Amino acid sequence: MSSEPRELLGIDPNELRFAFELQKQISCSLHLTNRTDQYIAFKVKTTSPKKYCVRPNNGIVAPRSTFDVLVTMQAQREAPPDMQCRDKFLVQSAVVSQDIAPKDINGDMFTKESGNVVDEVKLQVVYAPPSKPTSVNEGSDQESLGSWSYQEPLALILKLMKEEKNFAVQENNKLREELRLLRREISRQNVGFSLFFVLVAAILGVLLGFFMKR
Repeated sequence: MSSEPRELLGIDPNELRFAFELQKQISCSLHLTNRTDQYIAFKVKTTSPKKYCVRPNNGIVAPRSTFDVLVTMQAQREAPPDMQCRDKFLVQSAVVSQDIAPKDINGDMFTKESGNVVDEVKLQVVYAPPSKPTSVNEGSDQESLGSWSYQEPLALILKLMKEEKNFAVQENNKLREELRLLRREISRQNVGFSLFFVLVAAILGVLLGFFMKR
């Protein structure tokens, strides 16, 4: 086989873009496309192996087929200055025979000294701000209630809480007034009972005096 370098795998995207968030694992995919009629072995390397997890980091792409690689950045405790990242990835590829298995892939296959047709593609890592949540567009009555921002539901919740508070205050005042009226009624009944008791005692005294005189 010729060792003349040429593009063996189509790689999409041409840079690894991560929607950076602190304390959160973030993943993106590499889509490898083999447009040749040969078997292509690949190996993915990075300048920061402890920071990224690549699954799988090597494999075989059959002729006229595709292969997806998942790259996961470990959760970061702090953001780099100006969100600029210097990390890079290298995708190595080489033409291999059909009987080569993924477990047989080694670094020597991707050197010019091996005699294989080899290729290397460098990918830059880019940090992007996390995407903002999209508003709900108007659609069917069952699927959408209109375009709302986060501020609108919050204002509605605060309004409901205020109305509930005012209602509770009104109910409390109503109960206080009813309790005051009840106490007044009980007080009146107690006064009436006292007068009745005095009147009965007076009548009994008069009758008792009348019988004693007889």
